[in-house]
Amino acid sequence: MRPVIEVAGLRKTYGSGPTAVHALRGLDLTVSTGDYLAIMGASGSGKSTLLNLIGCLDVPTEGRYRLDGIDVGSLNERQLSLLRNRKIGFVFQSYNLVPRTTALSNVELPLVYAGVGRRERRERALAALELVGLTDRAGHRPTELSGGQQQRVAVARALVNSPAIVLADEPTGNLDSASTSDMLAVFDRLNALGRTIVVITHEDEVTRHAARVVRVSDGRIVSDTYSAWAVR
Repeated sequence: MRPVIEVAGLRKTYGSGPTAVHALRGLDLTVSTGDYLAIMGASGSGKSTLLNLIGCLDVPTEGRYRLDGIDVGSLNERQLSLLRNRKIGFVFQSYNLVPRTTALSNVELPLVYAGVGRRERRERALAALELVGLTDRAGHRPTELSGGQQQRVAVARALVNSPAIVLADEPTGNLDSASTSDMLAVFDRLNALGRTIVVITHEDEVTRHAARVVRVSDGRIVSDTYSAWAVR
């Protein structure tokens, strides 16, 4: 399988001098197409910084990052934004849905920004909602949906541009146990269809669905294991 994420010698330092914070300390990581990876670590371990760098939301102090074969360090801000929108689908703990618009309109938003025509937007958004099992809720606003359903709308929005990677930041953090199971079943299904999934989490339940678990501590990877007991 070809690599979709290639990180080498990644360092991120905030500030300078004796008060500098070394969030990442020479981290190496490769993620192949179709991987299902969970990244774990305590607060302050560097996993959120790693998320921001993988998601092209920040740039490293040192090191190299290639996303789907593209050297991210060679890009300007506009090029980074285009790459991020084309290659990465984001799912956040807080859903980030527009409250006054329907589920369908929320899923369409990335396509609106990309200038896609109305008919194609609708077709692609409905297909994304179907992937997460929510076509029957397309006309509902977020306030008319459960937390688990709102998170599935957020996943559909992340998928609508057919990204190379789905990058999820604590996607089950605000969900009850039943909604968590539903959400993880969606990720399992997407991965079975060939999507690359990277999940930042502190929950063991999430790692049981990942095929690979990377643990980060003090800005370094301390373990990188493939799970023999991953749910499939």
